Parts: sequence; structure tokens; C-alpha cells
Amino acid sequence: MQPRTPLVNLQHPLVRAARRFVGVTFGIPVVVALLMSVVDSYRRRGKKPKPFPTRAAEEVPVGDGAVTTYTFGQDLYDDMIAAIEGAQRQVLLETYIWKADEVGQRFKQAIIDAAERGVEVRVIYDSFANLVVRPGFKRFPAPVRVLAYPVYPAGWRFFDLRRYGRDHRKILVVDDTVGFVGGYNIGTPYATEWRDTHCRITGPAVADLTRAFADFWNLHRHRRFRHREPPMLLSAPRTWEPRIRVHRNIPRLWIFPIRAMYLEAVNRAQRNVWMTHAYFIPDEGFVDALVAASHRGVDVRLLLPAKSNHIVADWISRGYFRRMLQAGVSIHRFRDAMVHAKTATIDGNWTTIGTANIDRLSMTGNYEVNVEVIDQSLAQEMERIFETDLGNSLPLTMAEWESRDVYARFTETILVPLRPLL
Repeated sequence: MQPRTPLVNLQHPLVRAARRFVGVTFGIPVVVALLMSVVDSYRRRGKKPKPFPTRAAEEVPVGDGAVTTYTFGQDLYDDMIAAIEGAQRQVLLETYIWKADEVGQRFKQAIIDAAERGVEVRVIYDSFANLVVRPGFKRFPAPVRVLAYPVYPAGWRFFDLRRYGRDHRKILVVDDTVGFVGGYNIGTPYATEWRDTHCRITGPAVADLTRAFADFWNLHRHRRFRHREPPMLLSAPRTWEPRIRVHRNIPRLWIFPIRAMYLEAVNRAQRNVWMTHAYFIPDEGFVDALVAASHRGVDVRLLLPAKSNHIVADWISRGYFRRMLQAGVSIHRFRDAMVHAKTATIDGNWTTIGTANIDRLSMTGNYEVNVEVIDQSLAQEMERIFETDLGNSLPLTMAEWESRDVYARFTETILVPLRPLL
């Protein structure tokens, strides 16, 4: 019997050249990125962020409810714990990172206490984001129903890209009457050392956060509970709240509305576009929208961390700076602490607060949730928050950008192939 001829001759000169090209194109940037991360981690050991200015939590009436903004983690955690302690019927908690420290233990005890007094408690967390958390912390008593989103969610369908997104959402809903959503994970460092933004919502829009949690639970419950866990049922539809919309990226269903939400708002902008983001690695279409807005006279400002907790993301984002600066986009770098917020406000009327960064992972990869609010009072408060943050930031000028050294230019060039991956 004659041996089969392989479909592709792996030893063919063109095939070997292609393999070598791919290896060099992506291998070198990956090695450089790993070395940068290791060195940066070593340099940051033992260093504590400095205090930064914040605004007190501000409640703004919106429609038949209210939206409260938080820019200091301790204030947020106190109100979240109070809501859990006051729960009478149901607590739904979903988070990306949940540290086993003082704050993490405080949240765990609060939901255990709620379950023991008869409240229905459901918890979702991302297992990959919590790999370093000790196993004992992730064990809960039976009354608490827990869905740990798996480290490897694709199962045998390794070829299905829809099954690789992480659960990057942060949601708390209590009794269908109050909901929390935003950028804050759960942990002691986030309480005082990170500058982030979260919001508390009351009124009819809370039902949309409940539905977001329930849809995720029902979509993934079979993997965690097999078939013994029935679908999570929702109460009757609530009153529609036209001023507030909850947008959800659902990679399993190939649904990614958050990017479109941003682009529609930016393309409508007439006065200002002020955005705060922890990791800013946009696609060309997103950059085009910001540049076009600036060219038509819109005041476009970006507030980014001077140095984030992911140094590679910082360096990759710099690849877009020249074009934006030339177009008149202002770039400001938050000093001395990590700014982790994912927010924007436009024309004194439009606001979004949520979990999605402006990068590929958030826009077309992970499970994310953003709240879109059309309200002048909230937009004005978000502008005040932005101006407070500007007081703790440094503007990036074109002269400073052009004067960066050869090492910086070389590093930026080497990391370009990683843009589509992050």
C-alpha cells in the first residue's frame, strides 16, 4: 500500500520560509513583551500608589430612578455591602477578580449571611482571573449557588472562537431594586489605591442588569451544574426606561454592541468627547472616528494611566498617539496611581460607564457590560469627575512625543504585531 502524500509539504522551501516569517514576526514581540512584564513587575514590588483626588459619590435623578457615581472604591464597597446586608429576596453578584483579602472576605461573609437568612444568592466569578486565589476562599456553603466560569471554556470545541471570551463583567443586583455596575473588581487594593468608576442604579433600568446576569447564568449553567440547575427565571417585564440602556457583549452569541454604541455617540458629537480608559488599544475604525470628530471642531480628550498595571498595553497604545495628536486630540496621563475606569461623556448629554476597555479583548472578545445614559445632569457630573482627574494628570504634547528616545521608538515598533491580539 502506497503511503499517502501529505496535503502540505512541511519541508518545502516556501513553507519553511513562511514558518520562519511567522515565528520571527510574532515570536520576537512576544519575548520582548514577556521580558518587559517581568522587569516591570520587579520594579513595582513594594511600591504603593500615592493619594489622588476624587469626588464624593453623587446621586443624580434619571427618569423614574437615579444614578450614583463612585470614584473611590471604599465608598462603593460600603454601599454595596449595605445593599447586600439589607437584601430581603435576592442577591446577584458577578465579578472578574475577587481577591481573598480583607475586602474580599467582607463581601464573602456578607453574601453567606444573606443566604443563611433565606435570601436567594447567586454568584459568578471568572476562574482564570482568580487562579492565584487560594482554593479555600472559593468554597461556599450550599445555600450560595456559585457559577465559576471555567479557565478553559471551549471544551472540545477548541475551534470555536465564540467560546474563548473571559467574563470581565462586574455586576451586583439586590432585590431587583438596586444595581451596581462599572470597572471595580473586589479587593483591598482597589478600595483606596486605584482610581476607577462605578455606578449605582435604581428604578426600572435595574431589571436590565438582572436580565444580563440571568442570561449569562442560563447560558453557562450546564457546564457548572450539569442538568440539575433549572434556568433562572425572571419576573414580569418592568417599565421601559428610555434614558438608560444596558449594552452587553456576548461572544458566545457573537454579539458586540458596545463598540457600535461608542462609535455612534462619537460620530454624533458636536461639542466634546471626553474619555477615560485604563487600556486604550483601539482599531483603526475607532481612531478614525476620534480623528474625524477632532477635525470638525469637537474637543476630544483622552485620559489614560501614565503607567498602568500592564506595561505592554501601555506601549502598544502609543502606536496611535502621533496620528491623534496631529489631529488635535488631547492625551492626558493620570499620575501616581492606576486609573482603571472605562467611561466617556459627550456633549453634556451622553454618558457611558461600564467594564469594557477600548481594545480587541473587550470590544470583540470578552463578556462585557456598559450602561449608556442620556441625561444632562449625569453628563455634567461626569464632566466634573473628568476635570478633577485632569488636575492629577500631565498633558502629552507633540514636542514631548517627538523627542522620545531611540529605545522608545524601537520598542513601539517591535510590539506592533501584538496589537490585534490585545
